[in-house]
This record gives sequence, C-alpha cells and structure tokens, in this order.
Amino acid sequence: MIKIYYPRYAFKIKEEESGKEFIFDEQRKQWVRLTEEEWVRQNFAQYLLQVKKYPSSYIAVEKKMKLGEVNKRFDILVYDKAAKPWMMIECKAMNKPLDKTVLWQALHYNLAIPVKYLVITNGQQCHAYKKAFIDFEEMNVLPTYDE
Repeated sequence: MIKIYYPRYAFKIKEEESGKEFIFDEQRKQWVRLTEEEWVRQNFAQYLLQVKKYPSSYIAVEKKMKLGEVNKRFDILVYDKAAKPWMMIECKAMNKPLDKTVLWQALHYNLAIPVKYLVITNGQQCHAYKKAFIDFEEMNVLPTYDE
C-alpha cells in the first residue's frame, strides 16, 4: 500500500438552495456535485498536480469510454508525453474498501484503455500496479511523471 500525503488546497465549494454541495473541478472547469467519491477524486488530482508534479494538461477527469457495448467513465486518466494513456486512477469513497471488486473494475477499464499503471484509492488507502510482461505487479510508490 502507498501512503499518500495530500497537499493543502483551497477548494471552491458552494451550497445550492437544494442543500446540495458542489465543488469546482479545476481540470474540467465546471462545478460538480460534491460526493464522497468526488472528494477523493479532487484531493487525488491535487496530489498528482502539486506533489507528483504531473502536468495538468495531461490529466483527464471523468471522461467517457466504451467498454464493449457499455458506456463507462474513468475517474482520472494521465497521458504520457506522447499523449498516450499512461496511468488510470479509480477513486472510491473513503468508506468503500479496496477489495477485488474495485481492482477488477480497474482491470476491466484497462481493456478499453490500456495503460502502463493502474491505481485504486479510497483516499485513505492507495494501491498502484505496473504492467509487467503478463500481469500487473504491485508497486510501493507512484511513479514520477518522467518515468
């Protein structure tokens, strides 16, 4: 498991008349509903940007992808310098355990968008995997963007 130390960030949060909270997603340039999973996604994105120094122009958040005949959305996708998918991050709410179901979801998404690195996180726990010859191998640290 990888220990993540999230940086401080002044998130823009607003509450609408309905009582629902929204957070401004800097990557998508729009207000999105602030759910427990969204909180994890936003903090992890800031970790990638501020701590790991991944370039923001190479990070996509919540984009559609086709998995067989079904439309799905990945949480975060990082592209390499050649603009090819490089790392996919699947985010879950903090109270959701990172079990086999979550890993299988990420592996299925990898069928639609093959990447070198897969990451699953619930904000408290983080597991990263690197594509090996046949399978994925667990890592002890997230790669730097220059790898």
